[in-house]
Amino acid sequence: MNEQLAAHLGAIARLAREQMSLTQVQVAERVGMAPAVYSRVERGHMIPSVETLKKLCIELMVSPEDMMGLTESPDKGSPTRPEDTVTLRRLLFLARKLDAAKLDALVRITTELAR
Repeated sequence: MNEQLAAHLGAIARLAREQMSLTQVQVAERVGMAPAVYSRVERGHMIPSVETLKKLCIELMVSPEDMMGLTESPDKGSPTRPEDTVTLRRLLFLARKLDAAKLDALVRITTELAR
């Protein structure tokens, strides 16, 4: 087992789960895993099967690239936090599913929030 990959995957899964205010049991049920097995994934002690990884990406709204650490890290010294990259990619993932009217509304809301 690639321990570095397992640790990264577990950390990203935990971060995404916590951002969605879900418990480990809830995520495990949604992807068809035993809670104890999902806990091992989050702790970096196990790498899930490809099919389970796909389900995790869908349920946690994280791209497979982010989940597996295939995206570039921010430059050193950058004010961007690692979790920002995941959060922004999740937002982009969701925004791509919106129709034009909803996307326009999201842009207007975001603009107002950023003021």
